[in-house]
Amino acid sequence: MAADLGYSKEFNHKFWKEFRKKVKEAYSDAIIIAEHYGDASKWLEGDEWDTVMNYDAFMEPVSWFFTGMEKHSDRYDEGLLSNGKAFEDAIKQNSIKMGFNAANISMNELSNHDHSRFLTRTNRKVGRLASAGANAASEGINFGVMREAVIFQFVWAGIPTIYYGDEAGVAGWTDPDNRRTYPWEHENKELLDFHKEIIKIRKNYQVLSGGSCRFIHSEYGAAAIARFDDNNCVIAVFNNLSEKRNIRIPVWLVFADADSAMESVMESIITSDIDGYDLNNYEYEVVNGFADIEVGAYGSVILKNK
Repeated sequence: MAADLGYSKEFNHKFWKEFRKKVKEAYSDAIIIAEHYGDASKWLEGDEWDTVMNYDAFMEPVSWFFTGMEKHSDRYDEGLLSNGKAFEDAIKQNSIKMGFNAANISMNELSNHDHSRFLTRTNRKVGRLASAGANAASEGINFGVMREAVIFQFVWAGIPTIYYGDEAGVAGWTDPDNRRTYPWEHENKELLDFHKEIIKIRKNYQVLSGGSCRFIHSEYGAAAIARFDDNNCVIAVFNNLSEKRNIRIPVWLVFADADSAMESVMESIITSDIDGYDLNNYEYEVVNGFADIEVGAYGSVILKNK
C-alpha cells in the first residue's frame, strides 16, 4: 500500500512530495493514483497524490447497497443491503474526506485484483475458493444487480474503471480466484454489449464527465443520482428489490431553469432490469417538480431532460 512506504509517516510524506515533484516536472498532465484503505486525506492535500483507488467512497458502499456483501465476500450484512440512506451517507461522507478534485478523478471499480468479482457478490454468499470451491462463485448470480452497479459506476463522478472480464461475465472469489483467464470466444455477449452501450452513453453526454453530481433520492431499496449543469441533466434511478416499483424523484433539485424544474418531460436513454436492458426511449412527465419513474426488478433507468 502506498501509505506504508518507508520507515515512518514523516518519511512517507517526504517521499511522496518529492515523487510528485519529479513526476509533474516530467509529465505535467500525469495523474498520481494510489492504492489506499481508509482515510487518505493527508495524502490528498495537493502536494502528494492526486487521487486513490476509491474503496471508501465507491467500491465498499456500492457493494453493500447492491449486494449486501463485503468486498472480499467475507461477510454479508442484511442491514446494509438495499439501505439507500446508508448508501448515500457513506458515499457523501467519504467523498468529503477525499476532497472535490480527488473524488472527481477517483478510480471507481466494482472488482479488482484483490477482491471477489462483483458478479460473484451478487449471489450474496460468504465464501472463498478454499472453503466454497470455484463453481460456487458462479451460482445464484444476479445479472440485474450487475447492470445496476455498472450504470451507477458510469453515471457517478470519477473514472469508471473496468477490471478485465467483468464486462464478459467472469466470476470469482477473492484473490487468487478473481484472476481467472479472460473467456475468449465464450464471453457473455449480452453483458459485453451492455457495457459497450453504457460506455457510449458516458462518452456521448458531456455532463456525465463534467457536470455536478449528487444524490437526489434514497430510501429502502431505491436510490437516484443526478449529473447536471446549467443546460443539461442526466438522472439514474435504481430499484434494488425483486419486484417492479414506482419511484418518485424530485427533479426540481437539479434543473437550473425554474419552469422546466416544475413542468417538463424527461426521456429514458436506457432501462435495465433482471431480464436485460432496453434502448428504446420512454417519456416521463415532470409535474410540480417530481417525476414518477417505473423501474423493473433489480433495475435502473437513465433519464435525460428533453
